[in-house]
Amino acid sequence: MRKLVVVILAFLFVAAMVVYMCTYTVRFTEIAVLTTFGRAGEGAIKTEPGLYGKLPYPVQNVTTYDRRVRFVQTRSETQQTADARQIIVEAFATWRVKDPLKFFQRFSNAGERAEDQFRRAEDNIRDSLRSALGVTSRFRMDQLFSADEKGSKIPELETQVLAALRSSTPGGQTLADLGIEAVNVGINRILLPEDTTNKTMDAMIQNRQKLVRELESQGDSRAAAIRSKAQSDAQRIQAFARRRADEIRAQGDTEARQYFEKMNASPELAVFLRNVDFLKTTLSKRTTLVLPDSLPGFDMLSLTALDKLRAGAAAAPKSSSFNADPTLKLIPGSEAPASASAEGTR
Repeated sequence: MRKLVVVILAFLFVAAMVVYMCTYTVRFTEIAVLTTFGRAGEGAIKTEPGLYGKLPYPVQNVTTYDRRVRFVQTRSETQQTADARQIIVEAFATWRVKDPLKFFQRFSNAGERAEDQFRRAEDNIRDSLRSALGVTSRFRMDQLFSADEKGSKIPELETQVLAALRSSTPGGQTLADLGIEAVNVGINRILLPEDTTNKTMDAMIQNRQKLVRELESQGDSRAAAIRSKAQSDAQRIQAFARRRADEIRAQGDTEARQYFEKMNASPELAVFLRNVDFLKTTLSKRTTLVLPDSLPGFDMLSLTALDKLRAGAAAAPKSSSFNADPTLKLIPGSEAPASASAEGTR
C-alpha cells in the first residue's frame, strides 16, 4: 500500500513537471514570443491571453514582453536655441513594444530575460532622444519662455522632438524597425546656465522698461486728452455763464428802467423813500443807537446836567448853536430844531 502511494505521488510530480515544462500562459498585458532552438519564425507571436503548449526546454523557449507603456528619462543636456542662447533641457519619453518579433530579433542578444532586453532598448531610446533634442535650435528663447501661457512654444517643441525621435536611426534603423513605438515625449525641466540667466534677466529688465515707457506714454496721452477736454468744457461753461449773466443783467436793467424813470421825476421823494426803506431795514431788529449829549436837547441826559441846573449854570440853547450846524433847521416860532422836535415826538 505504501509503495502504491509513493508511485502515485511520483507520477503526479512527474506529470506536474511535464505540464510545467510543456505549457505556458500569456496574460492580457503581455505578448509572448515562442522560439525553437533560439529562433523565432512565423506563428511564434502569441498576443491572445490564455494557456499554450510548447516543447520542453531547450527545444522551445518562451519570452514574454509587457506591452504596457514604459518610461525612460534622459539626463540633462545642454542645447542651443535659435538666438544662440544656451539652455539645459531634461526630457522623458514613453514607449512600448509594438512588434515583439522584431524586438526579439534585435535585442535577444542582450539576454534571455525580458528585463535585460528592455534595458538595452531603453539605452537606444535614450540615445535617440538626446539626438532628437537637437530640434531645440529651431526655437528662440522668447518663444520658449513667454509671459502668456498660450504664447509658449514648448508643446510645439515636444511635438517636433517626438517626430524626430520616431524618425531617428540608431545604427541605421528607426525605432519602428526595432519593434518599438514612441508614444509621447515631454520636457519636464529647462534650466539656464549662469551667463544665460544674466542675459535673460537683462532682456527681461529691458522688456519691462519698454512696457513702462509705453504705459507712461499712453498715460501722458490720456492725461493730455483729459486736460484738453476739461479746458474745453470749462470754457464752454464760462461762456454759457457769461451769456446767462448778460441776459439776467439786461432783464434787470429793463425791469429797473421804469423805477428809474419814476425816481427821476421826483428825486427828493425818491431819496426820502430810500431813507425810509433804510430805516425800516435797520430798525426792524433790535438796534442800539448811540448819540452824543452835545446835540441840542440831549444835554439834559448827561450825568452833570442836574448839578449845572442847581448851580444855575445851565442855560437855554441859543439859535446860533443850531445855525452852526448847517444840517439843522429851526421851525418858525420855536427855538428847537426840527430834527430834535421829531426825535422828541418819536
